[in-house]
Amino acid sequence: MAGPCVIESLENLRSIATKLQPLANNERLDFYFKASFDKANRTSLESYRGPGLEKGLEMLQIIKEEFGYKILTDVHESYQASVAAKVADILQIPAFLCRQTDLIVAVSQTNAIVNIKKGQFMNPKDMQYSVLKALKT
Repeated sequence: MAGPCVIESLENLRSIATKLQPLANNERLDFYFKASFDKANRTSLESYRGPGLEKGLEMLQIIKEEFGYKILTDVHESYQASVAAKVADILQIPAFLCRQTDLIVAVSQTNAIVNIKKGQFMNPKDMQYSVLKALKT
């Protein structure tokens, strides 16, 4: 998976997607284009967070159609899961949200692949509980 941390513009996404084509076309790789429509974990309220759910997913859909890439994006709240799963092939739960039961359940109820990032604050063995929440959904 590769791509920008956060969506800045459609032009920027297209530029990055174009530069990633040699990597994406490597038959030995299962390539996913990763970009976030909202970086809800910014330190400052003034920091750029992204275009938001609706506009961000529209742009990711364009990249998916134009380049044929599979898409990975983060979700931060339960209501985002079903909407994002209409575009994204993988829904990723950010590290600081890896224990959030409602979010894990909502993401797991979609048809998307689920990727739960391990929180830096967690013992690796404790991730089994997040995984079990997803598997039991």
